[in-house]
Amino acid sequence: MISTLKGTVSEKLLTSIILEVSGVGYGLLVPSETYSKLNLNDEVKLYVYEHIRENIYDLYGFAEVETKRLFELLINVNGVGPRVALSILSVGSVDAVRQAIARGDIKMIQTAPGVGKRVAERVLIDLKDKVGLICSFDEQLLLTGDDAAQQDEAVQALVALGYAVADAKLSLQKIDSSLPLEERVKLALRVN
Repeated sequence: MISTLKGTVSEKLLTSIILEVSGVGYGLLVPSETYSKLNLNDEVKLYVYEHIRENIYDLYGFAEVETKRLFELLINVNGVGPRVALSILSVGSVDAVRQAIARGDIKMIQTAPGVGKRVAERVLIDLKDKVGLICSFDEQLLLTGDDAAQQDEAVQALVALGYAVADAKLSLQKIDSSLPLEERVKLALRVN
């Protein structure tokens, strides 16, 4: 099993690259974020996913291990193969795709070529709780300040309803904390 490859980028094709490793050129399909980071003759290390079937042997390369992990989560969704997963990863940065999934942004996922409404819905349903919501530094400050202590019960109520903690805090972020608990939870549910 090939986990990583370290070599020189000898060619950049349309959606793939050729990585020269000790005289052997490996063709790797890569998402657009990885593709844009690579330049000809760069010495790079890529994380590799091997896709082997009866008459197929494809290698997928990723500059970051987190990108590979998200790719592996995507291909475990029913109806999403490696090419569709690569297409989804190419609609934006890995963080943007992860946030779109966590927030349930079906429109962004559907912008990927070959992804229809049903596949996009399956991706969101299967992965929403697995990817986690990545907050910016400003959002983290808002979520961890005194405001968080006042929203604890509301956060716990949303978590009990199936929300991830970060999603619950984000939903409550713009809701007046002086409102009664039940009202805050109802408003947070309407936001999503």
